[in-house]
Amino acid sequence: AQKMFSLGSWLPALPGLAWGWALLDALLQGLVGACAVSVLCSLLKVYLYIQCANNPERQAEKEAMAARRPLLEPLQVLVLTAVLALVGSRVAALVVLEFSLRAASTILSLGKGAHSSQLYPLCQYSLGCGVSCALTFLLEGAPHRSCNLALAAGLAGLLALHARRLARHVCALYELHSRQRYCGVCMLLLAAGHGIPRLLRTALAVTFAVADLAAVELINRDFLSTGEAVRFWTPLSICYTLLVVYMQEESRQSTGRGAAFRTVLLRMGGLFILLLTVGRWTDILHVWVSLLGELWCLLHSGVLLESCCRQ
Repeated sequence: AQKMFSLGSWLPALPGLAWGWALLDALLQGLVGACAVSVLCSLLKVYLYIQCANNPERQAEKEAMAARRPLLEPLQVLVLTAVLALVGSRVAALVVLEFSLRAASTILSLGKGAHSSQLYPLCQYSLGCGVSCALTFLLEGAPHRSCNLALAAGLAGLLALHARRLARHVCALYELHSRQRYCGVCMLLLAAGHGIPRLLRTALAVTFAVADLAAVELINRDFLSTGEAVRFWTPLSICYTLLVVYMQEESRQSTGRGAAFRTVLLRMGGLFILLLTVGRWTDILHVWVSLLGELWCLLHSGVLLESCCRQ
């Protein structure tokens, strides 16, 4: 039989060695998800900065986005990596499915051709969970799982690094370069920067489509019979439907960071109550970890969220 942790199979069998490789894989998986969130935030910052630079009434937002925080961005990746490594696959799968349902409801309520830019900062933690679920499902039982995750983490880290450099370049030099017209990157953004939301929508749609399939499979594999699956999915579907309807109504009445924080508390509270009846004690712990992850993402992207609300 093939070993799940191929690197560990080259070493002598020691107590706790498999647990150590499992922890390493979880950290690498979390790092890939955190880098995906970092890329999303960087590209969103580039787009919003360009929009603010072209609007004299939004200079305060532009200055807030251009403020240098050299330690906050690496800290964001480290904290999110730890949170995604701690969250179990079941709770991560439930977070992904809930956001997908909420996003689909929002898009349908807006009508054809419209989109809500608020979904981008609000989907950060769900995106990390989605990438984690997809990796768990796609690499389950792979003979070189650790090597694959290390390669994925390296590539994701390079993308995140280049996206962050692009955001720093735009915040520091875009206005000067767009006027003088000699920087190729800024000229490209001047001509095609309006297409960034379309790029993000396509990338997120593909990511969440794969993540949703993985999430359903990860949840269903724990059930021994159809009856058990029905007892789990029925209250889950009712709970999520009621949550989505309530949050849609609340989003029409209020927007901004306060509404986003209330939504997070409501969602995690509903998931907590649901898992008290049909979950495990580890799921309850993972819900609290997910709450910390959601709040951390919202705190880190407060400026982006406020700017999206004004779009």
